[in-house]
Amino acid sequence: MREPRTLMGRRILVVRPAAQGLASAEVLRAAGAEPVLAPLIELLPPTDGGIALAAAVRRLAGYDWLVLTSANGVRRFAEALSGDDLPGGLRIAAIGPATAAELGEMGAEVSLLPERFVAEALVDAFPPSGEPAGAGRVLVVRAEVARDVLPAGLRAKGWSVDVVAAYRARPRVLAEPERAAVATCDTVIFTSPSVVEAFCDQPEPLSVPQTVAAIGPVTASAARRRNLTVHIEATEYTVEGLVAALVAHAG
Repeated sequence: MREPRTLMGRRILVVRPAAQGLASAEVLRAAGAEPVLAPLIELLPPTDGGIALAAAVRRLAGYDWLVLTSANGVRRFAEALSGDDLPGGLRIAAIGPATAAELGEMGAEVSLLPERFVAEALVDAFPPSGEPAGAGRVLVVRAEVARDVLPAGLRAKGWSVDVVAAYRARPRVLAEPERAAVATCDTVIFTSPSVVEAFCDQPEPLSVPQTVAAIGPVTASAARRRNLTVHIEATEYTVEGLVAALVAHAG
């Protein structure tokens, strides 16, 4: 009987923010890898301290749709909601399964989840506004700095879109022990363009592992723009999909 393919013996660098890095490490360990955590991003409140998000939460009953683009955004949104119930009739869209799972944890039902977990696919899956142009209202809760593909695409479908920041991502400089650990890794996984930028913008260049893996096309494009060779690109844009791609590549 053929042995299942695993990542045994692989030291895989995880550069996500701390909480997500720990979750990713568990998935990697289950596949036999040795994860090395070196968070390159720290998550902070938005520049306005959350004022815009709190105001949007108070206006929730005036929206037709709530769109969330990350699990981090869901957690910050839930904090702003402070245990209050979501308005009846409010439909919720999530960009991917991790976001949807976090919404489920707060008891929210997801009405729309695209087949591919990127902004372009969510725009494609989103219904056109049934109201006169600009009358139907959508609230997008996301990171302070993000691509404008989603709000622009929804406006093109006739929706009036408000965008509020739930958090901001700040790059961090690795300490010397972390830099030394990076040099021992044979693989790095990139899960967003922001971690790619933080990796490439360290004051002292980091050693690039021999294998670079990206969670999907947007992150892969960001890596290539920074002159990194992407060896593995997941076809399912989740950590589990990325680990599956690593296992297939190892085999």
